[in-house]
Amino acid sequence: MKTALKLSILALVISTSSAFADTIEGQWARGDGNAKVKIAPCGSDICAVNTWIKPGTPKEKTGDKLVMSIKPTSGGGYSGTAFDPQRDLTYKLTVSVKGNNMTTKGCVLAGILCKGVNWTRIN
Repeated sequence: MKTALKLSILALVISTSSAFADTIEGQWARGDGNAKVKIAPCGSDICAVNTWIKPGTPKEKTGDKLVMSIKPTSGGGYSGTAFDPQRDLTYKLTVSVKGNNMTTKGCVLAGILCKGVNWTRIN
């Protein structure tokens, strides 16, 4: 499901100089091995763009983007929203980055439907 990638992406997500959380900027591989993304600033937001999709993965393609408007939290992560322009959907998003590991959780329908995704930084 492409929304999982977008949510994981992580829409993804703020300044690299945050004192509260490790940076999410960089290249990431999704835990299921089906996608790789680049997370970087895009205007005043952070964007996660698919750089590679495993052949045969349905509903996802290279170049798809998730636009994230998130801020650092006191718990060492990030929270805010993510917009998926391919599906015209906005998600509530939380991101936790610890070194080379990232977990993203996106929710729709007032938080009723949520999905979490694990990522590993690519050097």
